[in-house]
Amino acid sequence: MWWDWNTWGGWWAGMIVMMLLMLIFWGGVIALIVWAIAKFARREASGELRGEKRNPLDIAKERYAQGEITKEQFEQIKKT
Repeated sequence: MWWDWNTWGGWWAGMIVMMLLMLIFWGGVIALIVWAIAKFARREASGELRGEKRNPLDIAKERYAQGEITKEQFEQIKKT
């Protein structure tokens, strides 16, 4: 066998691999928790969880303020 776990070097190599796998696992768990909290916070901030309906004109105002639509597009939305 080319890899002997009973030698000093094999034991350390195994420990390093196990530590890296543990780090990847717990990093993934922590990233998943942070993602879930951020997603919940965004939904709460937008009023989606409280059941608030947003007015289309308010949405158009936000999009215009963020630069997503032009003034002409905003005026067209206001007309319709």
